[in-house]
Parts: sequence; C-alpha cells; structure tokens
Amino acid sequence: MIFESQTMNPDNIRIVLVNTDHPGNIGATARAMKNMGLKRLYLVEPQQYPAPEAVWRSASAADVLESAVVVDTLDEAIGDCQFIVGTSARERRIPWPLLDPRRCAGQVAANSAEQQVAILFGREDSGLTNEELQACNLHLHVPTSPDYASLNLAMAVQIVCYELRMLQVSQELPAEADHQWDAPFSTRENMERFYVHLEETLTDIEFLNPAAPRQLMPRLRRLYGRVRLDEMELNILRGILKETQKWARQAKGSSR
Repeated sequence: MIFESQTMNPDNIRIVLVNTDHPGNIGATARAMKNMGLKRLYLVEPQQYPAPEAVWRSASAADVLESAVVVDTLDEAIGDCQFIVGTSARERRIPWPLLDPRRCAGQVAANSAEQQVAILFGREDSGLTNEELQACNLHLHVPTSPDYASLNLAMAVQIVCYELRMLQVSQELPAEADHQWDAPFSTRENMERFYVHLEETLTDIEFLNPAAPRQLMPRLRRLYGRVRLDEMELNILRGILKETQKWARQAKGSSR
C-alpha cells in the first residue's frame, strides 16, 4: 500500500440526519454545515419536513436546505458511500472502532479526497440503532462532561464540521487515504449484498444457526468494516462464497 497526504474534498462529504424529530434541528444543522464549508445534507425520513421553522433556523443557509436530499431509508442515503461514520453517545455491546471528533475528522478528510464519505447523526432522543451503527466503518463519540453529557443535535454537527474545517484550512491532512490503491473501495450497497451472500453461505455449511445466530453477523460486519474491502477483494470473496455454496449443496444432495 502506498499512502500519501491528500487534500480534503468537502463535496465528497455528506451529513446524514436519521429520522429527525424537530425541524429546527434540521435548519440549525444546515447553518452549522455552511459555516464550516459543507453543503451536502441528506435527510432520512424526517418526521416534520419541510417546515417553516427549518428555514428560519437555517439563517443564511437556506440553499443547503433547498438542495437537501430527502429519502425514505438509510440505504438510499449511503448506498454509494465507501467510508461511513456513525455518531454514538455510548459504548455498545459489541465494541466498534471509536474515535473522538478530532481524530475522526482526520480519517474523514483524508478519505474524502477520492471517496464518498457519510457522517450519520441519529434521532434526538435515542440516536442511531445498533443496526444503523453496524453499517458504519467506525463510530464517533464527543467526549462531553459527565456532569452534563447531552448535546443538541445541531451542536454535535457543529463540532464535527468544525474539526473538518480546521483540517481543510491547515491542509495538514493525515495519510489515511490511498489514491494509488489498485481498485476503488467497495460501496455500502455492494457490502450489503456481500453480507447477505455471506450469511446464506454460513447457513448452508451449518456454521450459522438462524435459530440461534448469537452475534456472529454483527461481529463479521465489524471485521469487514474495519478492514475495508475494495471491489476486487469483494469480488474474490463473493467467488469463494459461490463455490462454497455449490460444493455444500452438492454434498448435501449426495448424502441423501
């Protein structure tokens, strides 16, 4: 692997709000984004949008609201992304790679040089679900004071966008991104197809018991999300799974 310093590309970074309840938070998020040079806002099934309050809370960032992409599912918002970050307020049952905003911004900025990047923010009252967080490569946690840890949604967005802005201004980006890699990183959509195929294969060879799956698939999602497969590697693995399924089914047929 050849790693080189990259230039952040804000046009490749999208902020994704999932099932937001308060329209004012959507407007304030748009303002926070524009303050820090970001403009790609995705809204997944907002509960009250469009709404006048979103417009007036956006101040002079109405253009960010007007260009916001409103979708019904998270898959529609991040299906074409190669690097996905999910914000989380607490540790989960299965630990995931977890960074603070400053360290996370370095990875987001560097990966944005040539890839589509998404940063997910969950519901005001409950955040992102475990399933939504398992779609991410890493998790982001803002280390607030334990005396009062609650952050307003737009405040959290502002913190993350500020760290990205500071990196862009300094142009001192870390070398996580690798533009000389020989194949593009796999998209979220293609990874989901792989996970379905993997689960089917593990069931066929009786390694996975659908009646008692335990935490096998979430842990495998964490593994492959941490490694980050490129499209060529993904095709190789899909080929292996296909052959494994073929021989497993032949073996079952001959044993009858």
